[in-house]
Amino acid sequence: MNIHILIVDDDEVIRGLVHEMIGKTGYKSIAVASAEEAFDVLKNKNIDVVITDIKMPGMDGLELTDRIKRDYDTDVIMMTGYADDYSYEEAVCRGASDFIFKPFRLEELILRLNRVLRERKLARERDETLAELKNLAITDGLTQLYNSRQFYLQLEIEVDRANRYYHPLSLLLLDLDFLKPYNDLHGHLEGDKVLARFGKIIRSRLRKMDSGYRYGGDEFTVILPSTKGDEALVVAERIRAAMEQEKFFPNPGKAISLTASIGATEYRRKEEVSSFISRADRTMYISKQKGGNLITSLFSEDFQ
Repeated sequence: MNIHILIVDDDEVIRGLVHEMIGKTGYKSIAVASAEEAFDVLKNKNIDVVITDIKMPGMDGLELTDRIKRDYDTDVIMMTGYADDYSYEEAVCRGASDFIFKPFRLEELILRLNRVLRERKLARERDETLAELKNLAITDGLTQLYNSRQFYLQLEIEVDRANRYYHPLSLLLLDLDFLKPYNDLHGHLEGDKVLARFGKIIRSRLRKMDSGYRYGGDEFTVILPSTKGDEALVVAERIRAAMEQEKFFPNPGKAISLTASIGATEYRRKEEVSSFISRADRTMYISKQKGGNLITSLFSEDFQ
């Protein structure tokens, strides 16, 4: 059971009893006498729950809780023997997940600890589910690239950044050559395998700052922030060459190669986003008209 509990109490007897009881539950626990010692532990170890007394020499449990909730992903259970001085509401407002008055039965503390751990697990599962749903909303399931909706949102952001900071920005538009005849001959399931493989090729040939998108059908786009035209051509050639070398086997024993036509263009300061995309589309279409497996470019110097 990989659960770590940190006990913070200047009372050696209580600290020892709680430490011993938690150990019997199967959880791993560490016991310290002050908030300062607690931070030394928190800096070096992932702690799930801190059980802290409120009144301690030096930093008290309230301030300790404030700092824990600010800097760490850790729940806190507060305990105190001063019922007239502190309330459950105050503890919760400071970030505590639970609050218990001394003297308490150790079994009651364990019940409260288990509840906090259970709620912590549920919260993490909820956050993971929300993150997964968010990812599904912006990702194309077949290619694992971002979808067209996310493309338009991100391109608006990058165009704004390019105008604001005078950064270069380039765009690739890519289209798989002769995918329709391939689908007609071998079926859409085999065509989907090609799309998925091309998505993987795009992802593996991009730099960290780049992002790839399935634009629609067999068309794809790549946004290249802080990238001039000549640098965009390097990225485009990496993708083109990798796709050219791929082999597909819709029928056993017979390899088939498919290629991509690519248009590359550089953003012209203050131009409309629609114009930027349209220019990339035109350059890609020129590549297709010339037979495919080709990169056609239109960069800022071409506007002179």
